[in-house]
Amino acid sequence: MAELPGYARIVVIGGGAVGCSIAYHLAKLGERDVVVLEKAALTHGSTWHAAGLVGQLRSKRNLTRLMQYSARLYATLEAETGQAVEWKPVGSLRLASSEERWSELKRMATTARSFDFELHTLSPQEAQARFPLIDPKGVVGAVYVPNDGSVDPSSLTHAYARGAKKHGVKFVEGVRVTGFDAKDRRVTRVRTDKGDIGCEIVVNAAGIWARDVAKMAGVAVPAGAVEHQYLITEKRNDMPAGLPTLRDPDNIFYLKPEPGALAIGGWEQGTPTFGAGGVPFDFGRELLPPNQERLEAFLLPAAERLPILNEIGIRTVINGPIPISPDGEPILGLAPERDNFYVACGFTSGIAASGGAGKAMAEWIVAGEPSMDLWAFDVRRFGKHHMSAKYLAERSVDSYWRYYQIHYPVEELTSARGGRRSPLYDRLKARGAVFGSRFGWERPNWFAPAGAPAVDQPSFEARPNWFAPVAEECKAARERAVLIDQSSFSKFEIAGPGAFAALQRIAANDLDKPPGSLIYTQLCNARGGIEADLTFARLDDNRFYMVTGSAFGVRDRAWIEKHLPHDGSVALTDVTSARAVINLGGPRARDILVKVAEGDISNAAFPYMTAKEIRIGYAPVLALRVTYLGELGWELHMPVEYAAHVHEVLTEAGAEYGVKDAGYRAIESLRLEKRYLYWGADITPDYTPYEAGLGFCVALGKGADFIGRAALEKAKAEGPKRKLIVLTVDAPVQLYGGETLIRGGKTMGVASSGGWGHTIGKGILFGYVAAEDAQHRDWEIEAFAKRYPATRIDGAAVDPKRAKILA
Repeated sequence: MAELPGYARIVVIGGGAVGCSIAYHLAKLGERDVVVLEKAALTHGSTWHAAGLVGQLRSKRNLTRLMQYSARLYATLEAETGQAVEWKPVGSLRLASSEERWSELKRMATTARSFDFELHTLSPQEAQARFPLIDPKGVVGAVYVPNDGSVDPSSLTHAYARGAKKHGVKFVEGVRVTGFDAKDRRVTRVRTDKGDIGCEIVVNAAGIWARDVAKMAGVAVPAGAVEHQYLITEKRNDMPAGLPTLRDPDNIFYLKPEPGALAIGGWEQGTPTFGAGGVPFDFGRELLPPNQERLEAFLLPAAERLPILNEIGIRTVINGPIPISPDGEPILGLAPERDNFYVACGFTSGIAASGGAGKAMAEWIVAGEPSMDLWAFDVRRFGKHHMSAKYLAERSVDSYWRYYQIHYPVEELTSARGGRRSPLYDRLKARGAVFGSRFGWERPNWFAPAGAPAVDQPSFEARPNWFAPVAEECKAARERAVLIDQSSFSKFEIAGPGAFAALQRIAANDLDKPPGSLIYTQLCNARGGIEADLTFARLDDNRFYMVTGSAFGVRDRAWIEKHLPHDGSVALTDVTSARAVINLGGPRARDILVKVAEGDISNAAFPYMTAKEIRIGYAPVLALRVTYLGELGWELHMPVEYAAHVHEVLTEAGAEYGVKDAGYRAIESLRLEKRYLYWGADITPDYTPYEAGLGFCVALGKGADFIGRAALEKAKAEGPKRKLIVLTVDAPVQLYGGETLIRGGKTMGVASSGGWGHTIGKGILFGYVAAEDAQHRDWEIEAFAKRYPATRIDGAAVDPKRAKILA
């Protein structure tokens, strides 16, 4: 191992599978001045005791691509580096032991088809033929992925290290990070117990210590650790050869075949957290005492599925700490608090993900942004709410247990709830609100009728219990008026002598509009991809009010701050918690508002896409005439202390017009009918505004240059190679997004969004297809392994000429 140098361009902290993979991939991209710091020895965190299963299919295409890359890399790494990795592509078998699980697996099969991913659905008998040791009693079906497998975690890590060293990367073991020096927003030096090392970039891949290392740099990362157990059986000479890996999530266990034996682990309820107050830095290549009760939680059901376990002894039990995040997904990217501090942690399945994650992180570091949309893993999906020890402990234990629980396409978690409540929470709860959680906020998803249980009862293929109540909310929005609490919106004020010039450079649309204007715009990257989708209200020449989604505030703020001048000419202030928002929408919205508002709100005086300060009752209100419902309406922004008063006033004024409370599930249906797009699903950094049909928001003619302009000019001139289309489905099938788009028997794309249009009485899907196919009318879609006819429509399904919103 190398001596600690005084300087390196890139310092990677952590010598586990992920840290070594990042170093390997940085070297492959030509980065030679890289140093990996490991406090003990390579693999001595969680890597060495990992089970090593490698599954590839994920719910998002890009995440699946990362896992597929991992598997391809593991097949070639030994030949490249000379280090064996014990890659065994034996395939994987996943069982469904309940009808709802079988629906989940059929949805998985549909997703696989849309990704052109090889996956086979099997009968119970076919599953038993693949894995003769199982008792098929109670098995409804199964899915088989022939290219999944397993790898030896320690050997894999050493292969990454050997490959990186060949290209000049230095590894220094036995050195512990003790702190950082920083200037402005950049880390300049890593302090260790063996000396200091200057740097340009730091990568925190410290595994179960990642939260503690980040804290030293002034960075908050909600990465925790929990105990995880698995066992290895004694060997038997008659153990069948060639067994695939096995997962039986209804019985909460997984299995990896070993030579003559079986490795079996589980995801039991109530696993203990580890190091909740900080993981000791002297914890090394150690295990924790086995817990018999937790072992029995998955071993007893495993023995029912695998009778051989009643005849074979246990050779060893492994109980060790593994990383975990609040949502069970890895945490990647540039920390919002620093301009050169990257994180790659929270990997519950770090071995399977290490290849793809290492490649993605290396590309991110070298290019300054990821090469594909990785929002599901992005560190900016978390905010201050997620950083408390209480939240992390509750949600981490729940995420661990939920790893093998049924995941409905529309579901709400019950752990770590109730922390952020709008001023209307109690009032709406008394009116039947059934709440969901978004970025910690309790938000009304739908309203249960009197006498009905105010609780979600989700399903895959059947109508959920909120279907009819949401239909009534949509009917009210289209025919009368609704009130929706949208206080969870992320809201910012951006002001200062340089505000207009700075935002004009960041936004794709033209912000050079008179004060009082609303501007809907995308913020694009240098490739022309959509980094954010939001609205600016120009309050004065150099004062703007920005509104974006509840979960996007940290991300969008970080993107804007990254591109603001650092001369003090622009100040960005988060006012999310200071302002409540009530959405008043529907054809009778003006009739209601005119009864209680001071000021002229006629269409002539207050046209669409304008903002105005008005009074409602006693309350000062910033009214934005904008809609995500496709109806006449206003977002009413006010100091939080006035929210209850304004809701009371509007409810009373709207009684004669049949005003109704509505929630976010109604918004989802209404926006699908209007072809309104959702960032993170329909639009992402992978798509340009022209591909999404948002070219009207790109102001190539504005005087100022802006980020992505060159790429967008080229994209417009060449024309989009793919386009977002809208399909309607007559059949009463449950749609969620992720369905396969088919034409002429050929897979053409995947649905980015889907749901039921309650106004039109049809299913609606959005999705991207090749531009040359986008004009066809007749399509098919696949949902839950069944096919249904679909029809492409032009524009929106409801009010395509926008007469209602302009009224």
